[in-house]
Amino acid sequence: MLPYVFLALFLLVSAFHLYDSWTDSARRRAYTKPFLLILLLLYYVFSAGDAFSWVLASALLTSWLGDVLLIPKGNKWFVSGGISFLVSHVLFIFVYLPRVQWDKVILWVLIPAALVYAGVSVAVTRAIREKTPKMMLVPLALYLLTNSTMNLFALSQLMTLKSAGAVVAYIGAVCFFASDCTLYLVRYHKKEDLIFKKHFTVMLTYLLGEALITVGMLLIG
Repeated sequence: MLPYVFLALFLLVSAFHLYDSWTDSARRRAYTKPFLLILLLLYYVFSAGDAFSWVLASALLTSWLGDVLLIPKGNKWFVSGGISFLVSHVLFIFVYLPRVQWDKVILWVLIPAALVYAGVSVAVTRAIREKTPKMMLVPLALYLLTNSTMNLFALSQLMTLKSAGAVVAYIGAVCFFASDCTLYLVRYHKKEDLIFKKHFTVMLTYLLGEALITVGMLLIG
């Protein structure tokens, strides 16, 4: 029963946060944001049972820390939050890695996917270069490439397991990548209204990403 309580609370707080993102209420978004990933983490902790992974729990915890660090405005906070999320992506890689059997990974799928992720990462970084401090461009590009690598490991897990849980986890990874790309454009693109309902779009894809990765890994067990 307890896992469903935390899941319901996560969905409820997410709904409030997304509504405040849609209406662009910065103050109310700041009130709900610190609770989002903590509730998802508690849902995972009380759902995992014997399959509990400290690595996955740590990935969710560092994502929560990234959320909190991104609440204040300013480049130093953005970088601090980015470092926390970078650690989160590395941890997600280690969540997928034990389940990957390289002899089952299809290279003619993985290599084109890697090129697509790299291409999107470079394109997004180029799109924000005019408004981004020069010293931040390379770290931002490396961050997106780390997220891309996390996605490729999720894809490799999918090719290995061919299960519903692996599909859900990979869709979550893609949503996470989309959220980060969108966040870059929202923060640093010269056209402020380039992204439709910018805060809503960033958080919708982000919350879907984190939730689907978590649910997917629970399904895998």
